[in-house]
Amino acid sequence: MRSISSTGLAVAGALFSAVATAQYVIKDLSFGQDGQISPNGRAIPSWHVSGEGHTPQLLSDRVILTPPMPGSTRGALWADYGMPQQYWTAELSFRASGQERGSGNFQMWYVQEGRNAIGANSVYTVGQFDGLVLTVDQYGGKGGMLRGFLNDGSTSYKDHHSVDGLAFGHCDFNYRNLGAYSRIRVTNDAHGFSVTIDDQPCFSTNEINLPSGYHFGVTAATADNPDSFEVSKFVTSTTSAISRDEPVRNQPRHQEHTQEHHLPNAPEQVADADPSTVRRQEEQFADLHNRLQALSHQINEMFGEFEKLGRTVSEKHNDIIGKLPASSDSSISALSRRLENIERGMERIQKDVEGKDYQQHFSNLQQAVEGVRGGLHENLPEQLKTSKSASLLYCNLHTDYLSVVTGSAPRWGMFVFVIVAVQVMVLGAYLVYKRRRDNAPKKFL
Repeated sequence: MRSISSTGLAVAGALFSAVATAQYVIKDLSFGQDGQISPNGRAIPSWHVSGEGHTPQLLSDRVILTPPMPGSTRGALWADYGMPQQYWTAELSFRASGQERGSGNFQMWYVQEGRNAIGANSVYTVGQFDGLVLTVDQYGGKGGMLRGFLNDGSTSYKDHHSVDGLAFGHCDFNYRNLGAYSRIRVTNDAHGFSVTIDDQPCFSTNEINLPSGYHFGVTAATADNPDSFEVSKFVTSTTSAISRDEPVRNQPRHQEHTQEHHLPNAPEQVADADPSTVRRQEEQFADLHNRLQALSHQINEMFGEFEKLGRTVSEKHNDIIGKLPASSDSSISALSRRLENIERGMERIQKDVEGKDYQQHFSNLQQAVEGVRGGLHENLPEQLKTSKSASLLYCNLHTDYLSVVTGSAPRWGMFVFVIVAVQVMVLGAYLVYKRRRDNAPKKFL
């Protein structure tokens, strides 16, 4: 009997210890724990995949952050939601393969702003950030090393003169071309912070206490001689059972954001409670009663707001109708009649233009043109003859005048003077005649 009792106590103690140390997976912060990366082969639920120089390849059992070729590429995986618990464990499985002298670096992040602050950067190219980063690369020339870095947001790593000197912990890590996946486990609990590789301790400290609400992420970067970095699993767990019932997306900061937009007279929202604290049936009934009562009040308030909104819409509608002119119907009818009259007038004009024969008008116009042309043919020669007779008249006058001057000239000097004078007079008369003829109205078109 005593031996049986001892055995029972030992089993009960083991069960109690197992329950006390049980780990619960946070699905929104994990992938690959069941051997499947993506349910549809196109995206990882609650994770964001991005790359620079290429697009990371999503396969059924792994994500290829950087390809074997070409070099100078980057890849990143970031959780959409932050860690809701203060104490947690994160396990990452990855492998690196490439040329004999391939290069690159691999980072595991736990930072405040997530991908908005880091993107696809490495520890050497990132600016200011707040949180933790574990870096795996070939630093030290020993085949590889894992190092830990902390930043409070005040240091820009890309501008620092010696980033390697900022590491607070490190261990040798031969990670390239192993074939199998290597497992990095990070634990942040009440006893401190620790890092293990394939269940072998790397480094630990009890002087670090990481806050909750930060985002997990994984980035990889390669140089001209690339390494292909692949991730097969990222599992986040916690010892608190609340993570199974409380979605990660319902964090306190999201609740505060939604409370800013509640209804004006709605009752205060009942605060969320840890299910483990509600043990007795009376407490469960009281909690359920309070929540149902609050829900009923909020629904009544919502219907009241709908009623107010309906009255407001009705008042606006009546106000708009009241501002319309009283004779709006008669004005519309008068406008319609005017439009009909205009339309009928346009139809009459169209019919008149299409129905009349304008051949007689064209014939009269042609006869008028022919008459003008005939008048020009008849009158123009007579005008030309009149002009010719005027010229002959001047010529006869010139001849008679010369004969008179010749018969009565007493000497040669006078004779020459008279000739020149007559010539000047004839020339002047001819110029006057020509100017009048040019300025005379034309009798032809």
